[in-house]
Amino acid sequence: MNPMVITAAMVGAETTREQTQYLPISAEEIAADAAKCREAGAAMVHLHVRTPEGKPSQDTELFRAAIRAIRAKCDVLIQVSTGGAVGMNVDERCGALKLTGADRPDMATLSTGTVNFGADVFWNPRPLIRDIATRIKGLGLKPEIECFDVGMIDEARALEKEGFITLPAHFDFVLGVGGALSATAEGLDFMRSYIPQGSSWTCAGVGRHQLPFVELAAERGGNSRVGLEDNIYLSKGVLAKGNFELVAEAAKRAKSKGRELATPQQARELLRLT
Repeated sequence: MNPMVITAAMVGAETTREQTQYLPISAEEIAADAAKCREAGAAMVHLHVRTPEGKPSQDTELFRAAIRAIRAKCDVLIQVSTGGAVGMNVDERCGALKLTGADRPDMATLSTGTVNFGADVFWNPRPLIRDIATRIKGLGLKPEIECFDVGMIDEARALEKEGFITLPAHFDFVLGVGGALSATAEGLDFMRSYIPQGSSWTCAGVGRHQLPFVELAAERGGNSRVGLEDNIYLSKGVLAKGNFELVAEAAKRAKSKGRELATPQQARELLRLT
């Protein structure tokens, strides 16, 4: 099997400091945790940003500050979110896609369908998907196709036919969100069997499913996403003292299944970012 790419989803838009004091908010806090994640075995970080008050934001300058701070500390790959927070318009969501030159990220997410998101709706109508895909392509980035449900894989095929993306691609299965596809081994097996031939995949189990799904992904030759965006607990009732603790636990579980961990350079090659 290929080495496993572990991605640390560090901040997100939903987790709050009231839920966990260990959520990094400032550029300096994000960079310090990212460096520890890299040391623990992560090859990439999935990045959202916050205002100083902790409010979800997609502000270009906040992304710039976080990316510069991370790169000053370590060589981890940086994948930016274009999902932002529920309710943001397309221009807000694409704040990180204005960064060029040395501040340009390594990758960007592309969610390919509207989905219930707990009590909210993560709104991704087809014209908006194509707008974001165009911006990602214009920056010369490869998208990570974020799929909360199976139909989002079919939408990726439609995007390829229309020239917005190229296949094979890298997919991220986000499983266990309320209102979307449940986190089950059967669901994971169908998703990974359904992606276009030659594509790579990551699984992000939400909440209590996060760490068990590292093992399922490891056994199946896939990659894994962990972090405070999707889960704040290291074990039942025990808060992770940072994203790095979740990465370290994921690394331990992956190795127990016989998987080596990808370096950032290996991840760049495996995800076709070169």
